[in-house]
Amino acid sequence: QVQLVESGGGLVQAGGSLRLSCTASGNIFSINVMGWYRQAPGKQRELVAQHGTSGSTNYADSVKGRFTISRDNAKNTVYLQMNSLKPEDTAVYYCFLNNIISQKTYWGQGTQVTASS
Repeated sequence: QVQLVESGGGLVQAGGSLRLSCTASGNIFSINVMGWYRQAPGKQRELVAQHGTSGSTNYADSVKGRFTISRDNAKNTVYLQMNSLKPEDTAVYYCFLNNIISQKTYWGQGTQVTASS
């Protein structure tokens, strides 16, 4: 089993910044992908950004140039720096970890991000 603990959500004005953190513990395989999905009210969950242990990253088009994902493999922690936040970024953000070999995906409890106009 893998446990994910998130922190860093909150309320900011549009144009502001927030930094999310997610730390994994438990049965973590050395090759994995960590990242963030988000879900706004009435919308489907969508991938925001992901970061592999190899260093590869992937972003949703809507956040490119504003959000940056990074990770500390020694700490099993992934970060999401969110700049120039827009009201449409308002959502619950969920951290995930996908163990590549087992193909199991684990989820955090979610953290609310609100960018007010």
